[in-house]
Amino acid sequence: VQLQESGPGLVKSSQTLSLTCSVSGGSITTGNYYWSWIRQPPGKGLEWIATIAYSGSTYYSPSLKSRTSISRDTSNNQFSLQLSSVTPEDTAVYYCARYSNSCFDAWGQGTLVTGPS
Repeated sequence: VQLQESGPGLVKSSQTLSLTCSVSGGSITTGNYYWSWIRQPPGKGLEWIATIAYSGSTYYSPSLKSRTSISRDTSNNQFSLQLSSVTPEDTAVYYCARYSNSCFDAWGQGTLVTGPS
């Protein structure tokens, strides 16, 4: 399976960050696969943001839940992230990834999103 993130690299203050992950080589509705967004701010560790399950169930990081929405487009085999009210602290490399068998076993290459300065 291959994952590819897409979306704008710059987001202005208070705007909504929108990213899409296109998945090839496997369906996002296949059982027991969970599709996630993870980010890594400069000089910091990985931070899990949200997950959408093969069933469509969604899960959010408590610290970001109020600003985050994850959704999917099964016809195009994509899932998306929206993060509202962006601040400089949202600057990070954003990854989409697949979770299966207790680990993230497939990752996109990541996309740098720069928030307001």
